[in-house]
Amino acid sequence: MDAAGGSRNPLPRPCRVLVLLNPRGGKGKALQLFRSHVQPLLAQADVSYTLTLTERRNHARELVRAEDLRRWDALVVMSGDGLMHEVVNGLMERPDWETAIQKPLCSLPAGSGNALAASVNHYAGYEQVTNEDLLTNCTRLLCRRLLAPMDLLSLQTASGQRLFSVLSLAWGFIADVDLESEKFRRLGEMRFTLGTFLRLAALRTYQGSLAYLPVETVVSKMPPCPARDQRAQQGPVDAHLVPLEEAVPSHWTVVPEQDFVLVLALLHSHLGSEMFAAPMGRCAAGAMHLFYVRAGVSRATLLRLFLAMEKGRHMECDCPYLVYVPVVAFRLEPKDRKGVFAVDGELMISEAVQGQVHPNYFWMVSGCRESPPSAEPQASPSRRPPPAEHL
Repeated sequence: MDAAGGSRNPLPRPCRVLVLLNPRGGKGKALQLFRSHVQPLLAQADVSYTLTLTERRNHARELVRAEDLRRWDALVVMSGDGLMHEVVNGLMERPDWETAIQKPLCSLPAGSGNALAASVNHYAGYEQVTNEDLLTNCTRLLCRRLLAPMDLLSLQTASGQRLFSVLSLAWGFIADVDLESEKFRRLGEMRFTLGTFLRLAALRTYQGSLAYLPVETVVSKMPPCPARDQRAQQGPVDAHLVPLEEAVPSHWTVVPEQDFVLVLALLHSHLGSEMFAAPMGRCAAGAMHLFYVRAGVSRATLLRLFLAMEKGRHMECDCPYLVYVPVVAFRLEPKDRKGVFAVDGELMISEAVQGQVHPNYFWMVSGCRESPPSAEPQASPSRRPPPAEHL
């Protein structure tokens, strides 16, 4: 892939991949599933692999920071969404990050949520499935060697941290369920159902301020010139963001409410293999789904929303407390640092955070033959790969 928009060859045949597998992910059966469901299909498709088991938190991040990526045609991540988060951030921390992030990635689901894999499965036109069926579908996509560009969410925090998300940032109810249900990991996807009921029984509200840059505003407003410190930092320039200590630009929308049950910024269609959170269709490149639920919603209504989400019917509930808008950037400032953030399912301390989507920033094995249209004005993309290619 040429960062300026050159051509991108599909995965070759034969193909060499590095498989990073978390043996403790989900129900702890990832290695067994690899041997029984993945390995035979790879052998038939002429995909050779080297299998590496991760041993601790951030092990995959460390591995890809040091790996000679020239040895591999793709990096395959077999776990939940957290391991893909580690891999992408590890690639972005390398001195050669601009080249490293171009290495194609593949998500094979073996965790609890598997939202990224479920989204890729949805884009490929497959029915919504879980567990071994979802793993088989995603493995077949790897065997087909089809690539598509994916967006990347750049996040900045008040403490000066910069990190990247491939899926979502959640605050409030969803983050609580995600992180508090860790102790039920052995239940697989059922951990989230149990966690939802437990959190509903002790429903919390969170105070904070939320602002965002709507997609339609971006079309008519060119981004400001980035600050000097942004131009000097590693990674793409967040041209739509100003320093957190400054007020958001005047063309942003500031949400008047200060009390929330949840806030969710989501890049893809699914929040879990059985949570079809964004049935309104894939966002344009460079945009993300922003949902928030205002305080005052009843427990019964919130439960009804989450039950309807399995089939993507929650937007039909006409809940006045649920708000949805497609955006390209947002800022969220929790009051008194209450609540926690979950970024791709991983814990992040509660502090002011803002983010911007970078369109078509990295490649993934996918069944989607082309990228969605861009939400950005023509002069603003920092880099954009060409349309997806396939064999």
